[in-house]
Amino acid sequence: YCVLGFEVDTVNSVQFSNHTGYDHWTGQVMTANELHTLYDGLKLNGVNRYDYVLTGYTRDASFLEMVVDIIRELKCQNPNLVYVCDPVMGDQRNGDGYMYVPEHLLPVYKEKVVPVADIITPNQYEAEILAGKKMNTEKEALEVMDLLHAMGPETVVITSSDLPSSLGKDYLIALGSLRKIKADGTLVKERIRMEIPKVDAVFVGTGDLFTAMLLAWTHTHPNNLKMACEKTASALQHIVRRTINHARGKEPGMWVGGGMLGWGGGTWDGWGGLHCWVVGCRVGWGGCSAEGSVRH
Repeated sequence: YCVLGFEVDTVNSVQFSNHTGYDHWTGQVMTANELHTLYDGLKLNGVNRYDYVLTGYTRDASFLEMVVDIIRELKCQNPNLVYVCDPVMGDQRNGDGYMYVPEHLLPVYKEKVVPVADIITPNQYEAEILAGKKMNTEKEALEVMDLLHAMGPETVVITSSDLPSSLGKDYLIALGSLRKIKADGTLVKERIRMEIPKVDAVFVGTGDLFTAMLLAWTHTHPNNLKMACEKTASALQHIVRRTINHARGKEPGMWVGGGMLGWGGGTWDGWGGLHCWVVGCRVGWGGCSAEGSVRH
């Protein structure tokens, strides 16, 4: 299917009965062998040339390791391929961090996955456990992003944090850092800070949506992280607010897999025939998220 000009190939990392935020859930977790079988099918048909790869939620370490092997192979075919990694591992709850995937995935992310990524989009908790450092101030957050840069990625976006906002407690802070080399060979970093209005609702999948939109907008604005993040946050706000309005009966909407989906409007064009392969999609009634990649 085609979304925002991207044709997406999707691979489910898990197939669950429902979102894991429920008390009970059942289903299957994809392993490395199963992912390799699917990728071999793409190779046999000659449709495994991609421009972007985006990965997210999984619960199996061997699956992650196979993703790394595939990324390396794809980058040999296309050195310009951009790998966007959403290291979905955990979050904050009542001020404390917790992991909602097996803990043995953390060293795989740190030692194998993040080093081959070009863009990573952790939340605050995920950034802290990857960097091995807490971020209670903006200065510490910059240090955390520098530690993550040192692991490999050129772009680091911390999608949400508990850092205090100058606009008050009704705003959350997102941070970004782009490391690039100028024409004269000097290394520079572009830093951004966004203060995003909070909404009076709880959603699952907003991190997945943020990462997918960031991939799209960094394609449009490859050298302007500020613009890409602004458009990402704007789209996310529109979608969330329209979903809330629909839930309150203020406008028509549609149901998708048991969860409400609202679109924020706007137009996107000029992207011309990109193709996407999605790796790491959570499928279950009551919540669905998708992470993907892009192929010519």
